[in-house]
Amino acid sequence: MAETTMEGEDEVSGQMIDDEIYANGGDEAQRHRPIISGEQLDIEAYASLYSGRTKFTRLLFIADRCDNVSMQSEALRMAYDEIKKGENTQLFREVAQKIDGRLGPNYGPDPAWADAVDRRAEQRKEKLENELNAYRTNLIKESIRMGYNDFGDFYYVHGALPDAFKNYVRTRDYCTTSKHIIHMCLNAILVSIEMGQFAHVTSYVGKAEQNPDALDPITVAKLRCAAGLSLLEAKKYKLAARKFLETGHELGNNYTEVIASQDIATYGGLCALASFDRTELKNKVIDNINFRNFLELVPEVRELIHDFYSSHYASCLDYLGSLKANLLLDIHLHDHVETLYDQIRHKALIQYTHPFVSVDLHMMANAFKTSVAGLEKELEALITDNQIQARIDSHNKILYARHADQRNATFQRVLQTGTEFDRDVRAMLLRVNLIKHDYNLRASRKL
Repeated sequence: MAETTMEGEDEVSGQMIDDEIYANGGDEAQRHRPIISGEQLDIEAYASLYSGRTKFTRLLFIADRCDNVSMQSEALRMAYDEIKKGENTQLFREVAQKIDGRLGPNYGPDPAWADAVDRRAEQRKEKLENELNAYRTNLIKESIRMGYNDFGDFYYVHGALPDAFKNYVRTRDYCTTSKHIIHMCLNAILVSIEMGQFAHVTSYVGKAEQNPDALDPITVAKLRCAAGLSLLEAKKYKLAARKFLETGHELGNNYTEVIASQDIATYGGLCALASFDRTELKNKVIDNINFRNFLELVPEVRELIHDFYSSHYASCLDYLGSLKANLLLDIHLHDHVETLYDQIRHKALIQYTHPFVSVDLHMMANAFKTSVAGLEKELEALITDNQIQARIDSHNKILYARHADQRNATFQRVLQTGTEFDRDVRAMLLRVNLIKHDYNLRASRKL
């Protein structure tokens, strides 16, 4: 009897699966949706999104990680030009050594320029020391704060990040207003991100948020971004997604020394896909008018989120596949790409199987563009991890769902409700009898 019912349900669900596959990308050629990011990364356009130190550190990261020789050379050339605009001679020498004459005579060590910059730096440092000593002698708080701040800027520009951090933090003792504290926190956050010290980032974001009266919308957006990066680094993807989703559109191009608006969309979108359920994805991402402004900057991320929510998994996975090479060149995201992709894929597999009594693994493998054997291993892992309630018929290549016995569950709930009702009635009768016989115990007053 049970088997007959299952077969009847299987016929219906089989038709549902067929419909789902064709709606879901089984014949993907019919959709003709272009994949925007399947192309090689445009390094010049990418670098133009950033400013300051993060611009050349990202370029150097690409040069170190990229296998494409022309991209490597382009990244090194742009990093060389960018560093030469500043005063970080140590990094300049390192980049010149990496280039090793490959880009021609105009991209050599240039010792004359480096020595001239070093001499100016020594003179500047001596002047700053004299000024700070004079301020400390006169005990003028604001001047001392500015002196330490100038020292922090000096060390930051020259690449001495630990010294820059120390001097920025020293200004805390001389801050007289909430705005001063916010300024100190933002400087400490910037240097901490550059050093990869994300525990400091979390700490100083918290300190800044303790002064809400001095926080304007742009500063709030900056703190959300910094907190999001810190949580991303800690692999707390759901919390990171929330921070990026909360980032206000006021951010614009005001934090390019750390992050671009496009990064907000990419980081927030991928973290949300990996950690949010369908309801959260709809309410907090797709229907989020504020975050929609960021998603418009990265159409492929917007499309893959919509595809995932609409159960167009083949298209969604195509977008993810085309984005992967470029995401692995991202200085903050590269360590998390594999984990995020695995979590997104697992969620897609779970979501795909959830409505059906049985699923043909051949059709499912076609929808996910994988082999039946590979799909079977993925499903086995999810079943073992108790994320999918099902069993696999390896011979016929069919996944059967283990749906709960609704009839038995209903009887159990009725019995439990009856037991609770009986207990409550007995308790009420006991209370009535106690009151009827005036058997009340009053708590004795403590002397």
